Amino acid sequence: MTEAHNPLYTPTDASPEEIEAAMAANLGDEMQRLHAELAELKAKNADLADQYLRAKAEAENMRRRADDEVSKARKFGIESFAESLLPVCDSLDAALSIENASAEQLLEGTQAMQRQLLHALERNKLIVIAPTVGDKFDPHQHQAISMVAAAQEANTVVTLLQKGYLIADRVLRPALVTVAAPQ
Repeated sequence: MTEAHNPLYTPTDASPEEIEAAMAANLGDEMQRLHAELAELKAKNADLADQYLRAKAEAENMRRRADDEVSKARKFGIESFAESLLPVCDSLDAALSIENASAEQLLEGTQAMQRQLLHALERNKLIVIAPTVGDKFDPHQHQAISMVAAAQEANTVVTLLQKGYLIADRVLRPALVTVAAPQ
């Protein structure tokens, strides 16, 4: 920067009053610029503070809505499952209201209710685990109650004692089985 373009430059042949006046003018201009910059920064700060408060309020509203949705999902999540079980309850009520039902009628009604129940379970992603004799033992889905000597390959299912169930891919209850012992 050359001396002529420097706002704080004062010629050396000027009087002290002229130098003081020039410095005051330069200082006044600088103060005015700094005041304008300060006002601009204050406005920007106020705008950012407002944006921050709005974003904070929006985040709090989103959190509150998410909490409400989770609460409703917990409260009413079983609704679909319960609705699918109602026909089973209706069939059971109807069966119990029949007086002097024959054994054949009771068997037929029980089988119909079992089909309705299995359909309700399948509709709600509850899958039956029922390994058959000779299936390979799967420790993720089966629980071995005992190992027995059998004329089949080792670590295969010999007997299904109780069915197991999956919800989607998660084991709700493993199937209880007996397993062929190694020979």
